[in-house]
Amino acid sequence: MNTDRLFDTLREDIRRIVPKDIDVSGIEFEGPIIVIYSKDFEKFTEDANITKQLASQLRKRFDIRPDPKTLGDSDAVETRIKEMSPEDANITGMFFDYDTGVVMVEAINPHIIVGKGGQLLNEIRAETGWNIKPVRAPPIHSKTISDVRGYLRHNREERTEILRRIGRRISRPTLESGEQYVRMTALGGFRQVGRSATLLQTKESRILVDCGVDPSSDNVPYFNVPEMQPLSEIDAVVITHAHMDHCGILPVLFKYGYDGPVYCTPPTRDMMAMLQLDFIKLVYGEAKKAPFEASHVRNEILHVIPIGYDKTTDISPDVRLTFHNAGHILGSAVAHFNIGNGFHNVAFSGDSKFEKTQLFNPAVNKFIRLESLVMESTYGGSKDFQPSRIEASQEMHNLLQQATEKGGKVLIPVFAVGRSQEVMLVIEEMVRTGRLPQIPVYLDGMIWEATAIHTAYPEFLNSSLKTQIFQQNENPFLSPIFRRVETAAMREEICHSPEPCIVLATSGMMTGGPVMEYFKEWADNPMNWLLFVGYQSEGSTGRAIQRGRKDITVHDRGKNIKLDVKMNIETVDGFSGHSDRKQLMKYISTMEPRPTKVIIGHGDDRKCTDLASSLYQKYRIETKAPLNLETIRLK
Repeated sequence: MNTDRLFDTLREDIRRIVPKDIDVSGIEFEGPIIVIYSKDFEKFTEDANITKQLASQLRKRFDIRPDPKTLGDSDAVETRIKEMSPEDANITGMFFDYDTGVVMVEAINPHIIVGKGGQLLNEIRAETGWNIKPVRAPPIHSKTISDVRGYLRHNREERTEILRRIGRRISRPTLESGEQYVRMTALGGFRQVGRSATLLQTKESRILVDCGVDPSSDNVPYFNVPEMQPLSEIDAVVITHAHMDHCGILPVLFKYGYDGPVYCTPPTRDMMAMLQLDFIKLVYGEAKKAPFEASHVRNEILHVIPIGYDKTTDISPDVRLTFHNAGHILGSAVAHFNIGNGFHNVAFSGDSKFEKTQLFNPAVNKFIRLESLVMESTYGGSKDFQPSRIEASQEMHNLLQQATEKGGKVLIPVFAVGRSQEVMLVIEEMVRTGRLPQIPVYLDGMIWEATAIHTAYPEFLNSSLKTQIFQQNENPFLSPIFRRVETAAMREEICHSPEPCIVLATSGMMTGGPVMEYFKEWADNPMNWLLFVGYQSEGSTGRAIQRGRKDITVHDRGKNIKLDVKMNIETVDGFSGHSDRKQLMKYISTMEPRPTKVIIGHGDDRKCTDLASSLYQKYRIETKAPLNLETIRLK
């Protein structure tokens, strides 16, 4: 059956199910969803049986939306919503989602917009045609989220056309002959940490899982392999999380001809765009040429289809995708693929943490079906055991107390996303409880903006932190000890101030970024401290310093200078967003169902092979630690 015929059949089925008195004005494929447009949108919401029948008979994701012709102009609607809403609602912003016909109204007191018995909300809906959803405003404004939403709003027609094209490709006819198979090709991030990329292939589809850059060398995945050509034939890109070693080179695909969908969680979309644009700025700041431009990031945004946890979505004719919490950073996901309607099930863990942290719940390891697993091994070596979060916090307290009592300055290299926020929470708790004096904690790089994005997606955080964030006097991220570094002049002032302080700065592996400005000024003073709280990859400046190297060459104003490192160097283990050896083994031992094949990647050579060997010996699971460019048949 060709796509047009399939589409006609779906239309006939929908019109047969929907009562005659409800006006169905349009039916379209938009991305992975069948969209049913109606001028009688309210009638759908009043009769739950209609949606139940559609769900049981279509067996595809669908969405019911108001006819676009019934929606008022967004600028005029925004003005009218403000006019109709009481002032004490304190509206802070609105997001018009043309994909769904929903306008989210962010307010300090969203319940006021609802009104008694929902009366005011219904009046606004009736007048504007939009499905109004009042939500509590994030306590910290995110420029990134505002810019992304604004860009989608002003390019809605192009976005709609992209989604419709993607939808028809997903629903294309399948091949009627040929043997079914599932195989994966390691394009980057195997027997190494960095440039993660894997091509998942079936008889019908080609899906790229992650698209990263190596932060220590700028190396990119092996995209020149025949299986990746042409890029226009790739069905989908799936991004597990927003760290640059998993998404940093994605805009280059759009630069060279990819025009398909990108699937990730909503916070991953926003943080990915933030970090990619910041990457361009940092590269130009070092007088280098960036591999992509801002226009390619904007094109990427138009192609992103965000999916929340536990939502199953068709992404090609024979592949369904479900994201589950990975516990690594905000929005990080275990990507589960159901291939051929149960023919084979494979999950990619991405980077994962199998332990509850101050930010997130543990990584999910319970699935309906699973035969193959591709998992990380960053700390998969036989001796890679990390302290608990409680022990790590205590060690950090001892070191910070020792450093600041003597008037020293403390520099903590961090990734903008993940460890920054966790370290902020730990330090805030120390100061609040009086275990650490109230010295300033400076945040340099994209840390504050990443923190704002965290507060905009509380549903992706653990419940206790979510509650704290919305308590005005208890939000730990709004503690007065935190100060955002906004200018080079402010950075210069901090560097030369005689007062003790703590600085959290990017990049986390000291491969560039503002952390190097502080390091250049403070490295030769034995009163100062450098605390590592995250993984340092091979070849990075951070790894060299961590191993005890005292002469470090850095780039400064167009020339190389040598630094004599005299500051105290310490590593506080236990704050990593990666599972250690014990957690990785437990992740497999408690997994339901237990996979029959495990592929190990995202780790140094020895750690990959060590973990693979241990899993086989203990659980008799078939394991493999492939090299980059190896292809493995999963079924």
